[in-house]
Amino acid sequence: MGVSFGKKGGVGKRLTTADMTLTAAMASIIAICAWITVRLPFTDISFTMQLFGVFLALTTLGRVRGTFAILVYILIGATGLPVFSGFTGGAAALTGMTGGYITGFIFIALSYCVITKLFGEKLLPTVISLIIGTALCYAFGTAWFIHVYTGKVGSISIMAALAKCVFPFIIPDCIKLALAVTLSRKIKRYAKL
Repeated sequence: MGVSFGKKGGVGKRLTTADMTLTAAMASIIAICAWITVRLPFTDISFTMQLFGVFLALTTLGRVRGTFAILVYILIGATGLPVFSGFTGGAAALTGMTGGYITGFIFIALSYCVITKLFGEKLLPTVISLIIGTALCYAFGTAWFIHVYTGKVGSISIMAALAKCVFPFIIPDCIKLALAVTLSRKIKRYAKL
């Protein structure tokens, strides 16, 4: 007996070819989004669309398939394929200063799974789950950044780490969230996922 990747995410159905294809396609979309870099005007701050891909995976494919797409993406990157930002990959990328934010995508998936399981995949629970998950991702990623930074460079305060790794990205990440939720609703309207 296998686990269902269907809309309801129940147990008892076999994994279908369509489920595997959708999961692999979405993992690829996350990788492509990781390679897209956007620079904020009049600043030296740039960000990738990687988080948009994570949000899109969950909101389009649902709890189970979306989570598996994220896990597949992280595992592919861990094997060394250059699917992370800056065309990087491998264990060094995951254990580097910003690797905690990639691992933190799992917290976004867990938050989405728990909250939408309890309250359904309506707009408000979906948005709240992604916001909470992103906050958890920020927390884990920042804690990891401080740990690695302290070992390699020297001590850094929590506020300095947040100012470097989180604060500049809050508004862009909110925009990514809004775009992903909007796009996924349009996709679901026309495709049976």
